[in-house]
Amino acid sequence: MRANRPRPAFGRGSRARRLCTRGLASAALLLGLLSCRNTEVPVYTTQFNAFGGAVDLSIVGIQRDRAATAAEALERDFEFFDRALFRDESDRMVRINEGLAAGERFAAPPSLIPLIARTQDLSAQSGGLFDPTIGRLTHLWGVDVVQPAAHRPPDDTAIRQLLETEPSMADIDLDGIELHSRNPAVQLDFDSIASAYAMDVAIDSLRRQGVRSAMINAGGDVRVIGNRSGRPWRVPVPRASGTGVLGILDVRGNVSLYTASAQRRNFVYQGEVYHAVIDPRTGYPATAAASATVLYEGDALTAAGAAHALMIAGPEQWPSIAERMGIDYALVTDRDGNLHLSPAMDRTLNLLDANTERSIHPLSKEQTRPSDPRR
Repeated sequence: MRANRPRPAFGRGSRARRLCTRGLASAALLLGLLSCRNTEVPVYTTQFNAFGGAVDLSIVGIQRDRAATAAEALERDFEFFDRALFRDESDRMVRINEGLAAGERFAAPPSLIPLIARTQDLSAQSGGLFDPTIGRLTHLWGVDVVQPAAHRPPDDTAIRQLLETEPSMADIDLDGIELHSRNPAVQLDFDSIASAYAMDVAIDSLRRQGVRSAMINAGGDVRVIGNRSGRPWRVPVPRASGTGVLGILDVRGNVSLYTASAQRRNFVYQGEVYHAVIDPRTGYPATAAASATVLYEGDALTAAGAAHALMIAGPEQWPSIAERMGIDYALVTDRDGNLHLSPAMDRTLNLLDANTERSIHPLSKEQTRPSDPRR
C-alpha cells in the first residue's frame, strides 16, 4: 500500500530536538536538556457514542484546544449521519425511499450525493454482491434496526417475491443533484456502511482543520491518517466470533480497516443466527463466511463495501471479487473458523497466535503498490 508520509508534527518534540543539536549558552542548554526529556508529540483522545456504539478518536500533533475543537466538529458530523442514515426509521431516508418508490425525480440531500454515487460504483465492481438497494429485504428480515429482536424468519414465498423485483443500484439515476429510480422496488439501506461514510467525511474535516495524524475507531472499524508520534498505528483485527482480537496491524498513512460480520445486527431463532449481511442473489443472510476484513489504502467506504461483498462471496469466490474491487489486503473467516488470506494480508497481519492455521489465496493479478501500510 502507498503510505502518505506526513511532515513531522510540530510541537514540543520537534522544538526540543532542535535545541538538543545546537551549541547554546549554559542556561539555554539546560532548558534544552529539560525539553529533551519529553519529546513525545501530544496526543488528544476522546470518546463519544454514535451508530449504536462507542467511537474513539485520537488526534496527534496539535495543541489541546485546537484538537478539542476539531473533535467537537467531528462528533457533530457523526451525530448528523447517525440521524440521517443509521437511526431506525430515519426521516431523511424514509423521504428518499418514498420518492424512489413513487418514481419521482427529486433533489437528493447534498450530503448524501457522494455516498450514493460511490456506492453505485462499488456495487458494480462487486458484481452486485454489495447492494444497498435491498432495504425491503433487510426490513423483511427485521435486521434494519440497531438491536433486532428474536422472531421467526420470513417464509420463502415472501423472500422470493422480493427477489423477483430485482432491485439494483443500477436502477438509480443520479443527475447532478436529481435522484430517480426506474424500479419502484428499490429501497436504500445504508446502515451497514453509515459509520464508514461518517469516518471519511470526518477525516476530510480534520484535514481542513490542519490535522495530519489521527485515528477513528467506530466499533472496531478504523480510519487512520498519518502516524502516532512517529510510530505506526496499532489496529486490532477482531475475531469472527466477535469476542477477542485475532491479530494486530501496524499501519500509517491513509488507511482504512473494516470488518463485515455475522455478529452484527443479528438475532437467534431456534438456535440459528440470522444477520444483516444479506446475499442479494438468494435473499438470505450470507452463509459461506462468518466474517470478512478488508484493509484498504484510502476511504473507509470502499473497505466497507468490499468487506460485505467478500463475506457474501465466501471462501471460494472472494479472491475474484477482491481483484475486481482493487483489494489487496483481505481476510475471510469461514463458518468453521478457518482463515483465508490474501498474500498481502498474510504478510501484514501479526496474528496473536502465530501457530494459527491459515490458507493463502494468491490473487491472479495482485495489485502492485509502491509501498505498504507498515512503512
